[in-house]
Amino acid sequence: MNQRILIATTSHSTKGDTGQPTGAYLSEVAHPYDVFVRAGFSVDLASAHGGEIPLDGVEDADADSRAFLAARAGELKQSIAAKDVDANRYDAIFFAGGHGAMWDLPDNADFARVARAIYERGGAVAAVCHGPAALVNITLSDGSYLVAGKRVSAFTNEEEHQVKLADVVPFLLADKLTERGAQHEGVAPWQKHVVVSERLVTGQNPASSAGVAQAVVELLR
Repeated sequence: MNQRILIATTSHSTKGDTGQPTGAYLSEVAHPYDVFVRAGFSVDLASAHGGEIPLDGVEDADADSRAFLAARAGELKQSIAAKDVDANRYDAIFFAGGHGAMWDLPDNADFARVARAIYERGGAVAAVCHGPAALVNITLSDGSYLVAGKRVSAFTNEEEHQVKLADVVPFLLADKLTERGAQHEGVAPWQKHVVVSERLVTGQNPASSAGVAQAVVELLR
């Protein structure tokens, strides 16, 4: 049976009250999408509210991300709303990052429902950069946090300070994951870092996007 992956993103388009635009970080959607398709998987795009996905990182996008943007423009404008996702259709969910994720993914009950269902029936849950914001409030059927007792990686406090948004985001992601019982692991800023803990796969930053996707492929195979 053909395996299917859901790439889940934010619908939030501004950084707090700064007025600065944000959204899902383009390469964190494009690079994983490419990895999954090359592995023979089917991929759908979903966002918190559905419809057009706001994108960040477009102006300095690499060639592969620009090609993805051109080829998948229609899909990026017609993403599935989280509330309409049928978890039974997917073998894995991948939460892309981008600062927008910090505002609307932590309390998205619909994506939490989907991730819980996929994980509890043996599928994979993955997230990269700020995508792990989607994980901080997900609980399993026994009431425990999904991330509790697991090794994880995500955008580090140091990286958040370097981009001068530590005082803008609602919380520091690495700290929140630790509060939920996860063991956060980080490396030097902007270096690739992928962590696999059972069937949870997380990555530190945009450089880790393809690596997280590849780890998901390996888990599902």
